[in-house]
Amino acid sequence: MENAKRLGGADFMRAVACLMVLVHHLVLRMNFYKIPPALDVTFILARFGNHGVSVFFVLSGFLLARPFWLALDRAQPLPSLKIYAMRRAARILPGFWFALTVGFLISFTIYGFPLDAELVGRYIAGFFLMSQWHWRTFFPVQGDGPLWSIPFETTCYVLLPIGFLLLFHSKLRSRSLLVSRLLWIGIIAISLVGHWLVVTYLPTDNVGQGWRYGFQGGAKEWMPRYNPIGFFAIFAIGALAAGIQTLLPARRSAIYDIIGALAIVMGAWQLPQSIGGAAEGYAWLGIPYQFPLLPLAAAIALCALPQSLLLAKLLDNPVSRYVATVSFGVYIWQDIVLTLMPQLFPSSFGAGSDNVLGGWIVSSLIATAIIFAIGTLSYVLLERPVIQWARSRESKVMRPATA
Repeated sequence: MENAKRLGGADFMRAVACLMVLVHHLVLRMNFYKIPPALDVTFILARFGNHGVSVFFVLSGFLLARPFWLALDRAQPLPSLKIYAMRRAARILPGFWFALTVGFLISFTIYGFPLDAELVGRYIAGFFLMSQWHWRTFFPVQGDGPLWSIPFETTCYVLLPIGFLLLFHSKLRSRSLLVSRLLWIGIIAISLVGHWLVVTYLPTDNVGQGWRYGFQGGAKEWMPRYNPIGFFAIFAIGALAAGIQTLLPARRSAIYDIIGALAIVMGAWQLPQSIGGAAEGYAWLGIPYQFPLLPLAAAIALCALPQSLLLAKLLDNPVSRYVATVSFGVYIWQDIVLTLMPQLFPSSFGAGSDNVLGGWIVSSLIATAIIFAIGTLSYVLLERPVIQWARSRESKVMRPATA
């Protein structure tokens, strides 16, 4: 979190989401046919670490919506959209653009993909955060798969203030705190209808569909169930959670420790629910990652933890805070490291070894250390300086023009 005033439990949730996704990508490098039988369930569950993407979206919606709810409830004007946009751009774009460009370069150098109009078009679509609308551009580069989610999230950044513009409108603005939350539930319902329409009327054909055809084949398989409107529903649940959390009494209570712990258990329980089905955990309306129960569990935890007596303090420990701080860099650089390692060292992750598990463990530890080192450098040298620069410009943005 960028601001000094932290909400209890938020760092822990971000760290968990980050580590879930990292473990997911590490497990993908394991030869599942050579897993010791006693570890079958462990690796299968770890495979569903991709569900951490849902936690990221809920957390982002929660944190970004809080200033809007606070202003709405206090009958204050809509928070500055210029500052909102500046903060989001400063937080996301420098790191994303750098990793995107590196991924693009290694796509046609190290990986040998042709530098043709399609590859360049995918990069340009990703650069301008427009890759999320078609399966051809879904993965903007070959060298860094997880970057697909950044344009999805920026779509949510745009839709969030649009939703609040409706709530702040003089004809819809209500003095009732409950009514404003009910209106937001209506916005979630609209996004679900939008998702259903996309899935129903914009299906992809079967030609070249499937991961055996590479990233674009995988994207064609994911879409239209993976679409920005459906992911906004996940994001908007986090925003609703912020609206509920701002209504809770400031007094801490042990009941919130219990609720928070139960919510975390509920969220963890969603991972085994995906066993036997698609790795993406498609659930209600075909939305991935066990929607809506996993997002709801994350949302409940985010509501409860700031008011907990002890749980948030235990969870937001120095390790969680560090992982949360560098999580964006870890997310955007992990696939570059994990795909380069076998290219540079063919025996990585136990390939060709009699002890596949041992080789996988050693390579995973080395890869994790490298990824966190790069993530830390990304934050210290690129992300934090740009964030600080943007904050220094905020007063000038807010300063009224003089004649």
